[in-house]
Amino acid sequence: MLLSGRGVAMSVFASFVFAIIPGYALYLAPLDGVQVFAQRVLWSLPAVFILLIVAGRAAALKQAVLRLVREPLLILALILTTVLLGVQWLIFVWAPINEQMLDLTLGYFLMPLSLVLVGRIFYNEHLRNLQRIAVTFAVIGIAHELWRVGGFSWVTLICAVGYPPYFMLRRWMGFDAFSGLFLEMLLLAPVAIYLIVNYGPVDAFSTAPQLWYLLPGLGLISAMAFGAMLGASHLLPLGLLGILSYVEPVLLFFVSVFWVGEVFESGEWLTYIPIWIAVVLVVFDSVRVLLKQSRRLN
Repeated sequence: MLLSGRGVAMSVFASFVFAIIPGYALYLAPLDGVQVFAQRVLWSLPAVFILLIVAGRAAALKQAVLRLVREPLLILALILTTVLLGVQWLIFVWAPINEQMLDLTLGYFLMPLSLVLVGRIFYNEHLRNLQRIAVTFAVIGIAHELWRVGGFSWVTLICAVGYPPYFMLRRWMGFDAFSGLFLEMLLLAPVAIYLIVNYGPVDAFSTAPQLWYLLPGLGLISAMAFGAMLGASHLLPLGLLGILSYVEPVLLFFVSVFWVGEVFESGEWLTYIPIWIAVVLVVFDSVRVLLKQSRRLN
């Protein structure tokens, strides 16, 4: 598979936008993590639909619905991807509100390695030399963090192992990024409505009127980020997608320390420096390969 410059750009863009969301969630009081998740789903639904129309993917959505009617197995797959996505979205906004941001960040450090492993085992993807070196540095950083922390929390495990099966299913289903995401949001909407109606604070919007514009903003940036990530997952080998995913936990680290306000211990440098080296190596390698491909095409 040729390296896609568009895929690399979409992956990096998604990482930057995703890194904003945990800090953004802190401004959504009095909503707790579950309510932020529910509101995120509801506001993401129209945002995804608008982006789908603007991107000219209405025909792709119609085709996806017709395939669901003709291929009942796709319905089961869609339910599974919806559950996997819902759990990840819930954890992503629940963790910063409940002071679990560092566990979330560690999970996203582990997740790219699991993507690399899945790409190697199931898709026979091979890493180039610089990518192997990058993975080695990433493993060093993660191994130090595991030694320092002494184990995994449940938040870390969910983040680390949740996305690979999701991406595998989405590839198998063959839906385009926004059509599949819209259908998943549609399935999650009844759950979100139930949570809001039965457990949401009654006077949330009157006591915090800023929610009227902050929540639509959350839906929009969520739709843009996830659409970009799904688009990248179709354009890039899973191994490369996994390595590029290290951009996100590096950014989450800065969000954790400088925005959320979690304390950074001096011993954590041995975790983050190897990860940052891995990110620099993979970005350098990606740019180098893209330039080579461009010269060959010209």
